[in-house]
Amino acid sequence: MTSAKRLAVLGCAAMVATTAAGCASASRVVGGGSSSAITMGTVNVTNVLDPAGAYDAGSWLVLNNTFQSLLQFPSGATVPQPDAAQACSFTGADATTYDCTLRSGLKFSNGHPLTAADVVFSVQRMQKINDPSGPAALLSTIKSVEAKSDTEVVFHLNTPDAVLPAKLASAAGSIVDHQVFPADKLLANDKLVGSGPYKIDSIENMTGSAGHGPAKIALSANSHYQGDDKLQNSKFVVRFFNQADDLKTALDKGDIDLTDNNSLDPTVATQLKQDQIAGNSNVQVSEGDSAEVSFVVFNTKDPVTGNPAVRRAVAQLLDRQAIVRDVFARSVQPLYSVVPAGIAGHNTAFFDKYGEPDVSKAKRFLTDAKVSLPVKMTLTWSRARSGETEMATIKKQLEASGLFQVTVVQEPDWGKFQDGWKAGSYQAYAARWVPDYVDPDDYITPLVVGGGAYHNGWDNPQISQELVPQSIKQTDRSAGGAYGQMQDIVATEVPLVPVYQNKAFYASRSDITGVDSTVDNSGIFRFWDIGRKN
Repeated sequence: MTSAKRLAVLGCAAMVATTAAGCASASRVVGGGSSSAITMGTVNVTNVLDPAGAYDAGSWLVLNNTFQSLLQFPSGATVPQPDAAQACSFTGADATTYDCTLRSGLKFSNGHPLTAADVVFSVQRMQKINDPSGPAALLSTIKSVEAKSDTEVVFHLNTPDAVLPAKLASAAGSIVDHQVFPADKLLANDKLVGSGPYKIDSIENMTGSAGHGPAKIALSANSHYQGDDKLQNSKFVVRFFNQADDLKTALDKGDIDLTDNNSLDPTVATQLKQDQIAGNSNVQVSEGDSAEVSFVVFNTKDPVTGNPAVRRAVAQLLDRQAIVRDVFARSVQPLYSVVPAGIAGHNTAFFDKYGEPDVSKAKRFLTDAKVSLPVKMTLTWSRARSGETEMATIKKQLEASGLFQVTVVQEPDWGKFQDGWKAGSYQAYAARWVPDYVDPDDYITPLVVGGGAYHNGWDNPQISQELVPQSIKQTDRSAGGAYGQMQDIVATEVPLVPVYQNKAFYASRSDITGVDSTVDNSGIFRFWDIGRKN
């Protein structure tokens, strides 16, 4: 995200997100693993699966397992490793040339050869389409790309970009078949062809008020795939649910075998963990670190939320500890910066600036700016792990100060919700961010440069024109000076307020294996790691 969603997010829960990053890796499959399909449930609904227009958690969940990129993030890795490429490296003293050599014998699932020409086509196509909901902005530092041969591709950059390998390892780097995909428009979901470990066999779409995206996607092992890891199953099904309660019912009935990260209501997740410890459940819980984060985003072009004083007052009143305790049963942790804990360069800029919730300080922000009280503001959301509880809690906290009058509105259709924030229709809205790649840049460039993935209209020239160009040149990604400055600026101007950082939480039936191996900060769920006990 600036365009990023995979969402982020974008994705499910009370926000977007944008979807997850990374690539699949699986050795040539000869039908590995159990023959019965493993079914996963998720509330990360999505609409578009074409890599040029897909940028939310639900779409990248599928793309990470059906398409190859040049590089990938294997389980537990924080540095990209070869996938479709056998080697990649920067060349030249100025680090503006990136050279990759592809594996030999690569094929798409339809049998077409995958060559350097397909890589060139994929990048140029994404840049040409430049879909407002797509991830083209992640590849904005690529000036041109050329195929030196069938197996060598060279990227020429308009500026040094040390983060390029991580971007190419995300679903934004998905390689598409130039014989199948049109060069200037998106391809229908049911026509997609990739070269990842799985191929799409069928898609059932939602109907009526449920939405218009996929309801069920059936996948099977791609016999043409070349890679490093063996699949632990030969068939995998993804089912998309609009409500966490419906997903939990499906898990209880055995209609699904597992859930993806944090699709369950937090109180349900906590109870499942307690039941497992007590030995009273046939559902097992896998937990781990997560770099998924949640925000309240402000439309900075709106007459009300365009006022920085209003946004600072919200930041001053928000009680994250209460939300973590009362809404999420401590299954998340409070977040005090746009860059989460566990990512290089993280600081606590919002706590450093605002400290504990304080009504008098919030009132001073508003009265000094001569803002009429109470501030009337609408908070819009689409889907949330906690249902309406999280939004109701934020409303209660703001109104208890006497400074705000908040109207909470739900837009249940995920596609309409995305259209709404892109059109500037909302004043404040709940959004979730799932990382594209494991780097602090993925929480700055996609979220706060040029309006970001959530199209909130905010841009700070010091960040976009000075600090981001400076930071992406740093090959030492642990160097946090520039990122610290950027986080401090965000805390001062408040184009969004960080609320909480997820902990990874997966639930699966007792005969399912491999979930623990796919729990890491990358946000990638690796279908090929999941198996079933005989």
